Amino acid sequence: MHFLTIFTLASSLLTTQSSAAVLKTPRGGCGLNSLLGRDANAQLPLPSQDPFFVPPANWKTYKPGVALKSRGSAYPSITIGNCMDTFQVMYRSTDSMGNATWGTTTVFIPASNKNCDKTHQSKCAHAIVSYELPYDSCDPDTGPSYELQFGEPYGDMYDMLTAGYFVSVPDFEGPLASYGAGVQAGHSVLDSLQAVLSVASTYGFRTTDAKSALWGYSGGALATGFAAELAEVYAPNLALSAVVHGGLVPNVIDSGAQISNTTGFAGLVIAGILGITSQHTEARAYINSRLKSAPPNNAASFYTATTMSGSQLISAFPNTDVVDFFIGGATDLGSPILLNMYEIDALLGYHGTPNMPVFIYEAVNDELSAIKNLDSLVAGYCKQGANILYHRNSVGGHNDELFAGRPRVLQYLSTIFDDTNAISIPSSGCQTKNVTITCSVTLKNTTAVEGSKTVPYRAVVVTQLKLDVMADGTVMVEDDQGLPSGPLDMKSLRKTWSSSLNDFQFNVSGARNPLDSFSLLIDDSSF
Repeated sequence: MHFLTIFTLASSLLTTQSSAAVLKTPRGGCGLNSLLGRDANAQLPLPSQDPFFVPPANWKTYKPGVALKSRGSAYPSITIGNCMDTFQVMYRSTDSMGNATWGTTTVFIPASNKNCDKTHQSKCAHAIVSYELPYDSCDPDTGPSYELQFGEPYGDMYDMLTAGYFVSVPDFEGPLASYGAGVQAGHSVLDSLQAVLSVASTYGFRTTDAKSALWGYSGGALATGFAAELAEVYAPNLALSAVVHGGLVPNVIDSGAQISNTTGFAGLVIAGILGITSQHTEARAYINSRLKSAPPNNAASFYTATTMSGSQLISAFPNTDVVDFFIGGATDLGSPILLNMYEIDALLGYHGTPNMPVFIYEAVNDELSAIKNLDSLVAGYCKQGANILYHRNSVGGHNDELFAGRPRVLQYLSTIFDDTNAISIPSSGCQTKNVTITCSVTLKNTTAVEGSKTVPYRAVVVTQLKLDVMADGTVMVEDDQGLPSGPLDMKSLRKTWSSSLNDFQFNVSGARNPLDSFSLLIDDSSF
């Protein structure tokens, strides 16, 4: 049986069908970066060329969670809606092996904070979410602090900013881009929030009644989950109001048996191996000793992953079986030295029990992880006295729940932050709910337009697709990277999500000629 490291995430699935060109500078990176449509001229230099990403000489003398430095108005321009400004913080942290390391995070200030000042503290934001955005890469130049200047991939940040929350997005993989190293990620998440809270008042955050939460999906959920387990012992002075995660893969060893190496994820598997072994020198030495020297699938090809973003990894290793890179094939990847590494640095349920309210949401039919693994993790937490709301969605898969879960997450956060009672939360103990929540939506007053041109892409709040309307009224969908121009009004459009983003169907009502082909701009901010 092939042993795979499954650190794939929703963004990976959403980009498997895309064949976007590989960009060297700037590198494409954060999740749906191939859809961001950004200009090739970077606003900020790559982290490897940015002086801000060089820690001060005495940084190791500070305790974890201490802000080492910060810079205001970090992004020359902001492409994410309802954001008035940004600032970045470098902080001291601890890696998976207990060694001193550092991290960076970018904080987005909601537009509603424009009326905040020292004499009107009531108009200042008092809630902050550490948003663990998965970025699927073992290249240090593809972290969110660099990539988010070009836009966000999902729309979650837009919604949180609209709600008036500060949003902190840490580069939780650390300076080595240790993709898949859970302890490193958990430490970095906790330290980033502590550091941000220590300087946030300078940027208009109300600290007198501050509330904070963590949120991550899929690869981001792994970082969030580790942070929740580690918090009580590692960051006892950080009073987290809540933790939210969805699409979690709690057991990467078991999940490895579910997905074939040749399904388009080979590049991400390679990056996962290189990422986590950056924390484990013996395991890295073992990997190096077992890689083939003869091309095409050899060590040189394997290590090209260290200069690629998540989407580039997908396109660079199509129809590739990772075991073909190794002298002993699958036996090498199932060696005790690697299994031990994953057990201590990639499996949840062994590092503590979350000591704050937790909301967990998952599709029962998630393609990346058997629901039994998450059921077992939740049951273990609950036996230890955790406070958990657990939603098991009977509809959809991994990608579907990314979007279907968002409204419930926002309701949960508003209940935690502002006592809105938007969603029922157990006051203590655990509550498991089997829910049926689809991603189908009806969009009204949608405008479709013909032609195409290249323009900046406004995060995932806008989805661009090419539609072919068939004689029977069925609409077939293709990816389309260019925004259309020239108006064509449509009265309504119903969007039905399926397990593959490229397999959507649209039923169009309104006057349309059969066999037409056009491009459609969908604004999903009204979802």
